[in-house]
Amino acid sequence: VQLQASGGGLVQAGGSLRLSCVASGRFLRINAMGWYRQAPGKERELVAGITSGGSTNYAESVKGRFTISRDNAKNTVYLQMNSLKPEDTAVYYCQLSIVTTDEYVMDYWGKGTLVTVSS
Repeated sequence: VQLQASGGGLVQAGGSLRLSCVASGRFLRINAMGWYRQAPGKERELVAGITSGGSTNYAESVKGRFTISRDNAKNTVYLQMNSLKPEDTAVYYCQLSIVTTDEYVMDYWGKGTLVTVSS
């Protein structure tokens, strides 16, 4: 199983970006999906998560600005980021909880995509 994240880049404060993460390979299904971020000198933190049933949760710092969604047919999770702030600058990682063909549940991580917000 491989995860490919994309969509990061440089944007001015107040702008928007949309991150995507697609899973490829052989597996039975994807359970929860999430986006994390890690800013320089800080620990990795959960930004947003979405369950297989579509329930979502967000970090307080991004509520009302970010939206997580998923397309099960495409094995893809998205993160729409609006009203970006310089403090959103970080490397963003997707994390998927995947049921393997052996019916084990394993967590997979994407390589990360850099989001830089200029003031």
